[in-house]
Amino acid sequence: MICMCANYIPTARDELLEYFHVAPPQDVTTAEAFPGSLAPIIRLPHAQAKPAEMEAVTACFGMVPHWADMKLARSTYNARTETVASKPSFRHAYRNRQFCVIPVAAIFEPNYESGKAVRWKIASADGRPLGLAGIWEYRAAGPDGAPLMSFSMLTINADGHPLMQRFHKPEDEKRMVVVLEPDDYASWLQAPLEQAGEFFQPYPASRLIATEAPLRRAVHRTPPSTASLFPG
Repeated sequence: MICMCANYIPTARDELLEYFHVAPPQDVTTAEAFPGSLAPIIRLPHAQAKPAEMEAVTACFGMVPHWADMKLARSTYNARTETVASKPSFRHAYRNRQFCVIPVAAIFEPNYESGKAVRWKIASADGRPLGLAGIWEYRAAGPDGAPLMSFSMLTINADGHPLMQRFHKPEDEKRMVVVLEPDDYASWLQAPLEQAGEFFQPYPASRLIATEAPLRRAVHRTPPSTASLFPG
């Protein structure tokens, strides 16, 4: 399996209001997110379809359906758009249009141009946060009995993309997350299933900036916890 974005920086709390026009959730989230970390996503309340009702909630990075163990989050943090409608871990969320926007300050990817894996940071060239297309799932009782919200980033093929083709092993297929235009956030959250594919477009390399960012050993990986996650 080819892994894409497994590490990113969630958007700062004050920027959720400034750039995404949603109040930040009260839950404490991590400075850097890894599979199993808690981070904010933006969605419409279930069964609602009004842009004015967008909300930010805290969720686990990595989809965990009702039938799965929390360990599944280690391998479900990305969902390929080509198979998201059929894969058991993702199909319920996708077919039910449980779409979300994932607010990020930057994502990290491995670059092998030096002959070994070096973590690089990819962010918006204008310094603003990015909104990524994702899907979310809800279960009434997680491992500790509390409600659990979880999510995955959607990815598309990036072979030939001027920037994203530089990441991951040379022999691997190149993939990239789906970056949404700010004007499309509400439209994505409300998109009919037959129109969802219209959003799966490569983001221009000229609007992104990438720099080396070796992983610091002190980075704290927040353990999974469902004690204070929002209900569906």
